[in-house]
Amino acid sequence: MYKFSRNQRVSAIMKLLVENPNKIVNLNSFTELFNAAKSTVSEDIFIVRDTLNRLNMGRIETVPGAAGGVKYISGLPEEKAKEYAKSLCDALSDKSRVTPGDFLYLTDLICNPEIVHKAGLILASAFSDIQIDYVITVETKGIPLAYEVSKLLGVQLVIVRRENKITEGPSVSINYVSGSNRRIQNMSLSKKAMKKGSNCIFIDDFMKAGGTAFGIIDLMKEFESTVLGIGILVDNVQTPKKKVHDYISIVDLIEINEEGFAKLEPSKLFK
Repeated sequence: MYKFSRNQRVSAIMKLLVENPNKIVNLNSFTELFNAAKSTVSEDIFIVRDTLNRLNMGRIETVPGAAGGVKYISGLPEEKAKEYAKSLCDALSDKSRVTPGDFLYLTDLICNPEIVHKAGLILASAFSDIQIDYVITVETKGIPLAYEVSKLLGVQLVIVRRENKITEGPSVSINYVSGSNRRIQNMSLSKKAMKKGSNCIFIDDFMKAGGTAFGIIDLMKEFESTVLGIGILVDNVQTPKKKVHDYISIVDLIEINEEGFAKLEPSKLFK
């Protein structure tokens, strides 16, 4: 049996935990993998925990009990998060990004793996202390960000459709009022998509008046489930009367000036 050095064990433990966030890994898994004593593996995990703590790159938690072990909770250093928010503001300030209705073109950014990963880290960190079963989003633009958050939190992603699809089987549909233009719209979710009595968070790329988020809250009630938090990439704070109030954002859209330029600032999450 190959004898792994401490450096090799620490590297492997770090990789396994970071690649499986929020998943409990029993110490026996490591002792069998390395053919090492529990005391040795415990010392290795202490090194990993201390390193992550010192670098503010997430944390390792110990879960007691027979089925317990250790798990990695993702995180991003505060300064790095602030730098990211500022850089996102700069990228979105380009005049060409403003579309009719004072929306911002975001698709290229939220489809960029590096950009969406950092945004996902910020939002996942904000909700890391909440026990949830699902991350919810609405097709289509919010999917990359919601997927990243769900991966980092180690839970399943549920995608709500704008209209019922026959391939989804029996579904629950509701009508809701758009917060921005007061139009009646529809959203639908397959009955097989999630278990009743679940806790979830809603993630989206942009919020104007909060109509979609409010609709999601109503839809979850049909599944006897609860929305415990809402995370948004860009919040249009020009719209003062939101249909929801308890949410967090990464960037705030302050205004679109007469020349068509967008003014954005890092949200209060960084203040």
